[in-house]
Formats: sequence, C-alpha cells, structure tokens
Amino acid sequence: MQTRLNRSFAEMDAADPDAFRMLPTARIVRTDDFAKAGATANSPIRFPTLSIFCYRVDVNRTMRAPWAAVAAADGSVHLPLDIHLLLTPWDSDADAELRILGATMQILEQHPVLSGPALHPLGRWQRGEAIQILNEDLVTEDVMRTFDTLPSDFRLSVSYCLRIARIDAPDEPEHPDVTTVVRGLAASSVPYP
Repeated sequence: MQTRLNRSFAEMDAADPDAFRMLPTARIVRTDDFAKAGATANSPIRFPTLSIFCYRVDVNRTMRAPWAAVAAADGSVHLPLDIHLLLTPWDSDADAELRILGATMQILEQHPVLSGPALHPLGRWQRGEAIQILNEDLVTEDVMRTFDTLPSDFRLSVSYCLRIARIDAPDEPEHPDVTTVVRGLAASSVPYP
C-alpha cells in the first residue's frame, strides 16, 4: 500500500505540479514516531508525509470458519485477519494536509485491491491472492480516543481496513512416535504400564 501510494503521489504531481505544496511521502509508522513528528530530518514523520499507522488487528470472524475447514483438509493453520490502519496527513498548513488526504482517498478508491507485485514478497503469496482496501467508518470519538493513546495531539485522519490478510502456520515435520519414558531421575526404555 505504501508503494502504491508513493507511486500514485508522484504520478499526480507529474500530471499537475499544483497537486501538492511539495510531493508527499507515505510511510508506515510506529507509535513512538508520533512523538518525533517533524522534529528532525531523520524523523519518519516529516513534512509532507502521509503516516500509515496500524492501530488494530482483528481475526476476521466471517472467514474464520471457512479457513478452519481448509485447515482440517490440509492439516495447516490459516488465520484470516483484518488490519485496521489510520492514515494521517502531515504538513505545515491545513490546505496542504487536505490535499494529501484527498489524493490518498482518491488513490485508494481507484485502486481498492492489492494483488500480485503490489503484495510484499515476504508474505509468500499464492497466485490469485489479493487484499481488499476498504474505507472504514470510524467516528471522530474513536479517532480521538486513538490519539489519546498516542504521543501526539489529534489530527485529521481516515481509517482503512485491509481485508483479508492471512497468516499460515508452517507445515510441521513428521514426528516419530515417542518410545522413551522418563520415570524419576533416570531414563528408561521399559514401556510405561
């Protein structure tokens, strides 16, 4: 998602030099990064930036049962997840932040699915797998509550949900039957009665 946004920001800026005050950069950030916003040139959040903050990960209740059925058939664990992101524009003035936020929402509306090369290679994605990007209704009260837990004041933000990311457990190797019993302090090869 970060790569898609950065590529699209550059395309928008090339097509219309007035699209942004300065070309923004989308960055995935951690909680600690909010305290250092704009502080130094090395800060992950420096102006202009769109921060991508994962504030919640939930098990997808709708897809859990179907993936459990797949797990029963193939003997591997599959955990379907919804990843909730808070997207926040950072710039020196409100107009520039609104431009970043508007462009972000436009891009995600035009490209609501991540698939193929847009997915991170470490995910070991299978052919045909994709992640849907959904705008999420998050009331202002919930956004404010989220910012109460962050080392930053409230900022205008939008929430998106990435659905469905799946964690697959690696296949376990075959284990030989247990043939040794430990009784007391000494090992014994005598079968346990």
